Amino acid sequence: MQTYKPFIPHHINATTDHLAGNGGLGRYIFLPGSDGRAKEIAQHFHDVTIQAHPRGHHLYLGSLTMGTKKIDVATIASGMGCPSMEIILHELYHLGAKRFLRVGTAGSLQPDLVKMGDIINVSAAVRDEGTTIDYVPLAYPAISAFEFNAPVLHSAKKLGFLHQVHTGIVHCKSSFYAREFGAGPKSQENKGYIDMLSQCGVLASEMETAALFIQSQMYNHQLRSQGQGAKYRVLAGAILSILAVPPHDFAPPAIARSTIESLIQLAMETVKTLAQTEVIKASNFVPA
Repeated sequence: MQTYKPFIPHHINATTDHLAGNGGLGRYIFLPGSDGRAKEIAQHFHDVTIQAHPRGHHLYLGSLTMGTKKIDVATIASGMGCPSMEIILHELYHLGAKRFLRVGTAGSLQPDLVKMGDIINVSAAVRDEGTTIDYVPLAYPAISAFEFNAPVLHSAKKLGFLHQVHTGIVHCKSSFYAREFGAGPKSQENKGYIDMLSQCGVLASEMETAALFIQSQMYNHQLRSQGQGAKYRVLAGAILSILAVPPHDFAPPAIARSTIESLIQLAMETVKTLAQTEVIKASNFVPA
């Protein structure tokens, strides 16, 4: 008889019990790039506990409240780039997580439209990186879960900055300084590529969404073959604040601070709104 071996993560300190919750949906996971931002996100949680790890990918567990209901949530740093995102997402999923929202930053590729301090509601990603080609062919699109779209827009309207939110495609790259900022001998080639993306209407450039979307699409397909309903779905979305606008104009600290605060507020409201449609109606949802 085949013996079941539980999944053991190597880069995060967690078990399946840590990521369980929400009536079988699992915790909603916020995925910033850095541990510092994960700490900031966790400040919005109730009853926070921390699962520390030597690599710095500390897992912050807690809850959000909505009326008399409690939403089980967590946050952990994905690290920078698709290779790091791939590792963290793989381990989270195999421990039972099924709802992911990237809470990150990006640089505008449309300076006349997407301004400093604006927010991108990501619908898809250009796969200009090397990680996801080990999963699927390059022709396969990296797409966010449409279930996140309406909650993001509804929440932005509620918070009063819907006019600063742009929905569309972002560029996901492997190289920060060479591909986008011209370092190295391929600077002219890279500039031409980025200019082409701008002409195609790509809104911004970042480094993690391709892995997030491709893996989540694969996991969603695997899980849907096992049953029906929300418990058998994997959903991933991404919201990104714009902290850089060409030609190399980075946000001053005060603007960066206020922009990140708005982004985190939007992330909290988005998950609450999505939870309304997914779990608050469930009879076994836990009162706060």
